[in-house]
Order: sequence, then structure tokens, then C-alpha cells
Amino acid sequence: MNVQWTKVVVGAFFEVIWVMGLKHADNFLTWSGTVIAIVLSFYLLIMAGRKLPVGTVYAVFVGLGTAGTVIAEIIFFNEPFKLSKLILIAVLLIGVIGLKIFSNEVKTKGAQN
Repeated sequence: MNVQWTKVVVGAFFEVIWVMGLKHADNFLTWSGTVIAIVLSFYLLIMAGRKLPVGTVYAVFVGLGTAGTVIAEIIFFNEPFKLSKLILIAVLLIGVIGLKIFSNEVKTKGAQN
């Protein structure tokens, strides 16, 4: 199952790239990179969703993508740093980690019965 979760994390990484690309792309090369990132992101999401619970996969994917986008904007594009933003991202990531852990526990318990 770790391979499937790796696909979700890598897909979320590409989601961060394409979301930033939508805002900052201004020529053929950057728009091409944005489109490639969109395709890779959703391909990995779909592949992981075939083996894992789709609702959990999507929640983790979007949560990681959201957190990654906010952090990347602060680091690379000088968005204002606000402690409240980082606290809310931490809460979001705690929820994402909880979903992943709970999803694995349910799967394991179901397999034992």
C-alpha cells in the first residue's frame, strides 16, 4: 500500500506545481509545464484511487496540495507570512494524517474478520 500513498504524495506535489503555474505561467514553456503537471497529478490520483478508498485519497491529495501551495507561495513568491495561516495548515495536515491512519486501520480490521 505504501506505493499507492507515494503516488498520492507525488501527485499532490505536481498539484502544487500546476496551481502555481496557473497563476504565474506567462509563456509557452511555462504553460506547457503547467499542463504536464496537471496530467501527471490527476494520473497519479486516479491510479492511487484504484487501490485505496477514493474519498480518503482525494482528501489527502487536496490537503497536501493546499498546504504545499500556501507554503510554496510564501517561500518562492514572497506571499505574506502569517502565523495564523501556518497554524491552519498544521491543523489541515493533522487531519490529512489522521485520515490516512484511520483509513489503514479500517482496512486492516476488515481484512482480519
